Amino acid sequence: MEKIPLLIIGGPTASGKTGLAVALAKRFEGEIVSADSMQIYKDISIGTARASEDELDGVPIHLSGFLPLDETYSAARYVEDAGRAIADIHSRGKLPILCGGTGLYISSLIDNIKFSGTEPDQNLRAQLMETPAEQLMEKLRSVDPESAERLNISDKKRIARALEVYMQTGVTITEHNRLSKLAPSNYDVCYICLNFEDRELLYGRCDSRVDAMLAAGLLDEARFVLRSGGRGTVMQAIGYKEFLPYFDGTQTLCEAVEILKRDTRRYAKRQLTWLRRDERVQWIYIDRFGSFDEITAEAERIFTKKEEALK
Repeated sequence: MEKIPLLIIGGPTASGKTGLAVALAKRFEGEIVSADSMQIYKDISIGTARASEDELDGVPIHLSGFLPLDETYSAARYVEDAGRAIADIHSRGKLPILCGGTGLYISSLIDNIKFSGTEPDQNLRAQLMETPAEQLMEKLRSVDPESAERLNISDKKRIARALEVYMQTGVTITEHNRLSKLAPSNYDVCYICLNFEDRELLYGRCDSRVDAMLAAGLLDEARFVLRSGGRGTVMQAIGYKEFLPYFDGTQTLCEAVEILKRDTRRYAKRQLTWLRRDERVQWIYIDRFGSFDEITAEAERIFTKKEEALK
């Protein structure tokens, strides 16, 4: 089977992934496929940092701003949707460029993960979701310590799903993923990730991004999301739930903003932890370069070298 060339631009939040992806799309006649679990939602763009038409500068983007707020979305569905988009782009002689910071989406796609196929047991799911996250994590640690190590205690939904699959099938998600990875990938991957040698520079950019979002109207967007009664994946997004105590009158705006900045920095740290486990990642450290053009040139060099090796 002929593999599809796939350029991936990853990295933590606020690292400049979209700008680089746009520049490379222009250089290599590409189209972007979003790999962000929150930018999929329509009607919201500030808190999700969804690229504007000006930022895209005419470059087509797929899987961005298409899902209603009250719908849930999953890695399994993303693999199907992104696979179709990538195949379409490739069929038209263009380069597919995957861009985003949702590591689970990216790894599930390029590792050809076959999801369990078990239908959700809504009664079991509800029972698990009613259990405190700490108890779920303790139970998961006893049956699937690898998943427990990989998942964050705040990600109750995925902890519950891991337990649900085990309780339904007797096979852990870790083992299921290991077996599914035996199938070859559909893609020849060039995986470039942005980072900083000086972590404080990244954290400063996270804080600045929050300030810019607030100036752009994040507070009104958060009020809209929270009042919409959304039950979808969007309710997990950093940038909205942090304002609930402010809207309830139990926190000042300043306190809520500081918590949002803290959570954004922590999210960036978790993204880097995920990415460091992938040996395919080739890092570009932004603070080693003097300009965006130099960063773009380095990404071009990495991708061109990969393409030449495949010939």
